[in-house]
Amino acid sequence: MKTDIILAGVGGQGILSIATVLGRAALMKDLYIKQAEVHGMSQRGGDVQSNLRISDKPIASDLIPYNQADLLVSLEPMECLRYIPFLNKRGWVITSTVPFINIPNYPDIKTVMNELEKFDNLVAFDMDKMAKDIGSPRSTNIILLGAASPFISIPAEDIVKGIEDVFERKGQKIVDMNVKAFECGRQATLDFIKDK
Repeated sequence: MKTDIILAGVGGQGILSIATVLGRAALMKDLYIKQAEVHGMSQRGGDVQSNLRISDKPIASDLIPYNQADLLVSLEPMECLRYIPFLNKRGWVITSTVPFINIPNYPDIKTVMNELEKFDNLVAFDMDKMAKDIGSPRSTNIILLGAASPFISIPAEDIVKGIEDVFERKGQKIVDMNVKAFECGRQATLDFIKDK
């Protein structure tokens, strides 16, 4: 069992929180995990990316080579495109469709989405809207984690335990909100796969 994941987004979106939750869930299952992060001016809305490798066998490197990632999970569509070369041929792209326009020459979002739609294994929806619809606009990252969860080799209930463990210090209300966000994202992907 092995899952190599590229997590991508913009500083402040919560990409590293996703990595923390998955890391905690993996450790609770006695799995091996390696992680490498790039914080590109994250305080100013710069590129944030994490390599996350999870396996039941020892992992030699914390970096995922080109064409080897099983999943590309992104909170920002243009950042998603940036890391496409890391995805393997059978890999899945899970992304929010909402741009984070942090540069003056951000490309037309329709052009970005047209490029992403060239991939057969694409799950893309407005995760910001879903977060607002459940009354938790700050949980977009956990909705994304839920959307990616059907493709991660850790059972959903164990990822939920990771969420509970990571957010426990913030109180039960925050835990419950994040578990709800995870379940909403997961269900959206399961519905999408079923209809595909």
